Amino acid sequence: MLSNIFTVSFFVSLLASTIRLATPILLPALGQTFTQRAGILNLSVEATMTIGAVAGFAATFFSGSLWLGILSGMVFGMLYGLFMAILSVTLRANQVIAGITLNILGAGLAVFFYRVIFGIQSLPPQVEPFKMLKIPFLSDIPFIGVIFFQHNIIVYLAFIMVIVTWFILEKTTFGLKIKAVGENPKAADSKGISVNKYRYIAILIGGIYAGAAGAFMSIGYLNIFTESIIGGRGFIAVSVVIFARFLPIRAMWGALLFGVASALQLRLQALGIDVANQLMLMLPYALTIIALVLASKKAEFPSAYTIPYSRKER
Repeated sequence: MLSNIFTVSFFVSLLASTIRLATPILLPALGQTFTQRAGILNLSVEATMTIGAVAGFAATFFSGSLWLGILSGMVFGMLYGLFMAILSVTLRANQVIAGITLNILGAGLAVFFYRVIFGIQSLPPQVEPFKMLKIPFLSDIPFIGVIFFQHNIIVYLAFIMVIVTWFILEKTTFGLKIKAVGENPKAADSKGISVNKYRYIAILIGGIYAGAAGAFMSIGYLNIFTESIIGGRGFIAVSVVIFARFLPIRAMWGALLFGVASALQLRLQALGIDVANQLMLMLPYALTIIALVLASKKAEFPSAYTIPYSRKER
């Protein structure tokens, strides 16, 4: 058994899978960096990803365009995020309760629309996935090429978005305003920054990222839609943001942590290791919880985190 594990091919395959499995965590985590920096805790990411998954799959299945599928996932993710924005910003509802409610609603809506569109079939419909995009020259480098440069284009774009997200939040006026409404909404309002407007925008951006991640799961990874397709990744993404202390670069490392745990349990099961299947499936979530507990002690939350804002309360 150990001779099968401690091999170069095993570790190369493990690391390559880590990057792929980190992608559907990284994308929503980057989106939630905007949302949580603005002071909003959105626990409906799981449902938003599921909505994006079914929207992306249906659009791709009927149009044959994978890019239309990704766009559909982003649009429907944004639209579903609008519900959270209305509840948490306009109606000033408790954000935890609103998020849990939308999770229950979204899971039901996704399955309902999937069955309305496709019916109940013995064999679920499938789509042709994104093809592997090998980076010229780089993909031919021994070991390194397989790990980093032989993925589909959505994987590459997800990691590029780490830099884009960091730049927007740290180097632009827009990012400064997002952080301002999360840290001190009263001061931001006094400077003419619309707190509600920027919180709405932050939530919608989070919905776009989550919808794209959901679409990736259904048309860029599994190529089918199932009721449990997201498998808790939305909740993991929310926790990764806290683990990352609301920093995009650290969110990437948090997503990779989940990715390596997921890839490891899949490969150990494939090798037939004599451990209960349920314990192996639990591994990535257990590691994420441990990392979250250790990191959250040092996390500095935005001052107005989860606190609704009203001009009347000064």
